[in-house]
Order: sequence, then C-alpha cells, then structure tokens
Amino acid sequence: MTFTPKPFQAPAPRIEQADVPLATLQQQVAAIVTGQRNAQLLTEAANRTASPSDRLAYQLDAWLVRHPKAPLAQIADYPVWAAEMTARENANREARNARKETL
Repeated sequence: MTFTPKPFQAPAPRIEQADVPLATLQQQVAAIVTGQRNAQLLTEAANRTASPSDRLAYQLDAWLVRHPKAPLAQIADYPVWAAEMTARENANREARNARKETL
C-alpha cells in the first residue's frame, strides 16, 4: 500500500494575513540565524581547544546562545556568597602571609 498525500482543502492564506508584520518576522528570523551562527562558532571553538575548562566554557556559551531565555543565576540569588568569598580570600591571604613569615 502506498501513501498518497491529499491536496490541501483550502488555498494557502495570503502573506498579509500573517500574525506579525513582515518587518517583525524578518527581525526574528535574522536573530535566529545570528544565534545559530554564533552557536556554531562556539561549538567549533570548543572542538578545537585542548583545554578542558575552555571546552566547557565554549559549550556553555553555545548552549546559552541557543537558549537565550534560559534562567540565569544572579548575585541576588546568593545573598551571603560575596561575604563568604571575601572571608575565604582573607583567610587564604592570612595563611600565605603566615607561611612567608615561617620561611
């Protein structure tokens, strides 16, 4: 048995009946194409690098370009993070200075 597609029941709607103005559609398509090109460039860069950390960074950037509306963490999401990092940096600095004094 072979499949035979049926012809459309109604003629295609006129382009003027699109949901958005043509200029808006053109902008949206241009943004999609630009995002795809950027993601491809980042993916190629990830494949060429020998650095594992750079590879991860490029792959994450490519993912973010492909998903521009993905939720991102903000500093406000972690209110005590800055204070904790400052305390760690100060403790490390003090430990390095104490080590220098003993040498």
